Amino acid sequence: MLSGGVMASAAAASPLPEPIRRRLSELSQTVFLREGRRGAQAGQRKPPADDNLVSNLGLQIILYFNLWYFPFWWSCTVIMLHLKFWQLMGYFQMVQIAILVIVSLVELIRMYLGYMGNLQEKVPELAGFWLLTCLIQVPAVLYLCLYEKLLVLPVEKALNSIYLALFLGELMTGFLALREMASQLQSRFHLRQFDHLEERAHPGPQLPV
Repeated sequence: MLSGGVMASAAAASPLPEPIRRRLSELSQTVFLREGRRGAQAGQRKPPADDNLVSNLGLQIILYFNLWYFPFWWSCTVIMLHLKFWQLMGYFQMVQIAILVIVSLVELIRMYLGYMGNLQEKVPELAGFWLLTCLIQVPAVLYLCLYEKLLVLPVEKALNSIYLALFLGELMTGFLALREMASQLQSRFHLRQFDHLEERAHPGPQLPV
């Protein structure tokens, strides 16, 4: 497991508090490095070069489309809610408004973490993006799409189905990106340890006083 000092130096200024970054780093190493550790023990996986870029192009493409689709989805959802609002029971009026507000706020945070985590190769931020997608956005949009008591209109089903497809693509590509970044970070840590041991074993020539 990587030390806290190395993880702090590997990620510069971050919007996440340090305790959350540390927990997300530990989670990423536990979940996404399991296969990498097996390969390293069996000698089947060669450590990547220190200067390799491991940002996932597929994830970045999906994030780009998601960024442009979200305002369209939000506008259409608000219009559909306005059209059917007074036909909903009072309880479901509040539920749908609450879900729309939560999804909107989480989406802004999620997109920021996704862009920063993928482009700047920051494992904790990308892990936070992945967890927000899996635990909040997917269940919320599924609820808006499938719960019949919300009087789901055909347009809403189509809009939410496209959104769910984007989420699933982000989950798959985000998992691959997290596994690759965590493996790269671990390899850099081991390379630095090896270089440090070499420097101690073979110190450079000292100038005569």
